[in-house]
Amino acid sequence: MTIKEIQEEIIDEFSMFDDWMERYEYIIELGKSLPIIDETYKLEENLIKGCQSKVWLYSELENDKVKFTADSDAILTKGIVALLLRVFSEQKPVDILGAETNFIDEIGLKEHLSPTRANGLISMIKQIKMYAIAQQTKLEN
Repeated sequence: MTIKEIQEEIIDEFSMFDDWMERYEYIIELGKSLPIIDETYKLEENLIKGCQSKVWLYSELENDKVKFTADSDAILTKGIVALLLRVFSEQKPVDILGAETNFIDEIGLKEHLSPTRANGLISMIKQIKMYAIAQQTKLEN
């Protein structure tokens, strides 16, 4: 699936919920399915700066696509990371770099997060894009 198709799928899923408590519960459930980062990658250098909670993000290139794994010490944050990885993992670096993240606004996520969590969300997206740049460079060399 393309990044755009995955985002549309997420928007459809979130439209099924009537209120934000149900959406938060769904996000927390998504966090339980997060592909957990190997303990050896839970290093300072893989921590996302700007997040209130600890979030580790690791990427590797596999068949010309970026594969992400992550973990967080906060259950809601873990769910947010799971959403982002669902969109961006197993995609080509160039597609990640060119992708919009309109699904975040469409489902109303940013406006329902505390300011520090919203900043953390932005930091996660920035880090995903930085990893995509690094992986794209590997492909070009």
